[in-house]
Amino acid sequence: MKLDGGCLCGKLRYSIDAMPIDAGFCHCKICQKANGAPVVAWLTIPFSGFLYTSGDAAIYASSKKYQREFCRNCGSQIAFRSTVEPKTIDITICTLDESSKVEPQYHIWCQSKVNWLHLNDELPQFLDAGPDGP
Repeated sequence: MKLDGGCLCGKLRYSIDAMPIDAGFCHCKICQKANGAPVVAWLTIPFSGFLYTSGDAAIYASSKKYQREFCRNCGSQIAFRSTVEPKTIDITICTLDESSKVEPQYHIWCQSKVNWLHLNDELPQFLDAGPDGP
């Protein structure tokens, strides 16, 4: 699958040339804080299928083992991955040029879901990492 995307200002662009592993909504506190939103939709792909095509991502170590990558100019978060030998990379679905091509399949970290957000879909809900766990 070939997908392209980028940040709000257009300075950081990327290309995906891999079949998605899965996609889901994350309700964890770190995603909420990093994006200023109650939930973030992520796409997981093999790391080898991802390439920045323009710009240079800024990196923030959001935990001991993981980093978040975002545009240095506008701040759009693009990616989440392991800091050591990543096998996969998560991409924010709504930074895709055609975000409707990827549909989330589940909700994770629902133990952190804000109480005023009401989910009205049939997708599985996991209190923890669910299918994204070890």
